[in-house]
Amino acid sequence: MDFDVKSPYLRALRNRISLKHTPFSDRGSRLLVYASENGEGLQVRLAERLTNIEPGLEAYLKRPPFIEALWLIDAEGNHLDYEMVTYPHAVFFKTRLGTFGLTFQNSQTFTIGLPHEVTAGVCFIVAPHAVHQTENGGDIRAVRNVSYRANTRVISNSVSASDQGYKVEFIVKSDGDSAIAVGIREDTPHTSQLVSFHEALVAAENRWHRWFSQAPTVDISYRKQYLYAWWIMGANLVQPHGLLSHEAMMPSKGHYVGVWQWDAYFHALAYRHVDADLAENQFRIMLAHQLDDGMIPDAIYDEGVVAEMDRPVRAEVTKPPIAAWAALKLHHTNPNPLFLREIYGPLVRWNSWWFGMNDDDADGLAQYNHPYSSGMDNSPLWDDGMPIESPELNTYLCLQQQALAGIAEVLGMSSDAEMWRRRAKSMTRRIVEHFYDETAGVFWATRKHIPVKIMTPLSLYPLMTGYLEQAVAQRLVDHLDDPDQFKTQHPIPTVAINDPNYNPEVMWRGPTWININYLFINGLLRAGYEDTARELRDRTLDLIMKHNDIYEYYNPETGDPPPNAAPLFGWSAAIFIDLAIHASRGGII
Repeated sequence: MDFDVKSPYLRALRNRISLKHTPFSDRGSRLLVYASENGEGLQVRLAERLTNIEPGLEAYLKRPPFIEALWLIDAEGNHLDYEMVTYPHAVFFKTRLGTFGLTFQNSQTFTIGLPHEVTAGVCFIVAPHAVHQTENGGDIRAVRNVSYRANTRVISNSVSASDQGYKVEFIVKSDGDSAIAVGIREDTPHTSQLVSFHEALVAAENRWHRWFSQAPTVDISYRKQYLYAWWIMGANLVQPHGLLSHEAMMPSKGHYVGVWQWDAYFHALAYRHVDADLAENQFRIMLAHQLDDGMIPDAIYDEGVVAEMDRPVRAEVTKPPIAAWAALKLHHTNPNPLFLREIYGPLVRWNSWWFGMNDDDADGLAQYNHPYSSGMDNSPLWDDGMPIESPELNTYLCLQQQALAGIAEVLGMSSDAEMWRRRAKSMTRRIVEHFYDETAGVFWATRKHIPVKIMTPLSLYPLMTGYLEQAVAQRLVDHLDDPDQFKTQHPIPTVAINDPNYNPEVMWRGPTWININYLFINGLLRAGYEDTARELRDRTLDLIMKHNDIYEYYNPETGDPPPNAAPLFGWSAAIFIDLAIHASRGGII
């Protein structure tokens, strides 16, 4: 076996997947292969919540690996040391016996290829149960079925109990293109035919090559990180299963299991450049679970829907209303009036829900009843309780009504289009009347009609409406350009750096989030600040290119990811892709 990787895309990503923080996985798969924490061998985790087996929305974050340890072994069962080389389609292990390989045969099976004419194999420990303790006892439940097979002569095959589960030692005689396949399934294992390692390897290289080859060309300065971003957009996809009605992208398979509404729309902005159906399906996944009252839930996963939470307060949980805005962007790239007609009614109901169920004082401005509905879960704005009326939420609603006008116009519904434009302009006036502080030159969120004077980008959001008077818009841009507030080395911090609540290491209390930058780039353009938008775009691209991986959020001063920032992060990759494509074409966004 050798490293004869033909695809230039895959060669360009040699050793970009570390297996320490970013798993080796495959499009559609819920299996995640990591290096073991002690650096010896591998482990396999499941990108599944499994709440039917192990109750609790976040229990999966603490669940041990399904395969606790997996080693390559020689004929005597000794662990083989190796030097590892990774590609998007395969991982190779150089040992004293020769080179082993690992690739995915399908979404539920990974295959290990052996060197020619050796006696060797694998040893692994399976922890196939989830233990759930209760007040009066507990449950021990089967998680998934696992099986292993070889396409060559078996020398030894032993299974024994261990402290961690079951220890499997499987040694075979390699006689050419030999492989050991490990399947992890909910149903009967190994329902598919075992193929040779070479066949699995070639198929994996071909499908990843096709994935990368669809992407538009970008300037050479972006290319290295651009390809890695596209790998993220492929590797985070999972096949339809359970409540996920279409192929869906998780924000980060190892950290966020499920499909979040806000993230899904940003992911679609990248997919529109390669696969219009895949982009549109990210919307369909969410809309398939729209509630009877019009609310779209926060998140969907295989076994359930997240539409309510009981901490830090009990309330319904959703995400900011950007669906219509994002859908219109999809249409501009790949015109599809049928898709717009399909989603128009649900999005009108979604818009009505915000005003019907989230406006306690009937002032025509919506409120957040749960902090997670903002997407900015632990922003200091929510520290003293809910509900809060936010200029940012109502700006989203203004943008949504503008986008609904655009959709209605495409559908030939001119009276609807005019109605939505009137509503958007009227809403902008209410935003100014209710939230604007002439002295400070910002829009404050309010709790019980009392301003919450914590300086965050949310105070500048109305710039995005495109309807503000020039003098008001300029004051907001002045705050963005202030190095003591938001113009850090790597803007835009999610709390102004001179605000006492600023902490650059804690999510939403200071770090830079790529999706917020993207929204402001759009807003600056709409307000006529093209140079400022271009500068923010370039700084955003530079920030994402600063590291090998692509992260959930970044320290706005150093540009480094804080300790809890998830790697392999979806919307950061998606936005990098979109910005790099437009920049390469001479545009901004």
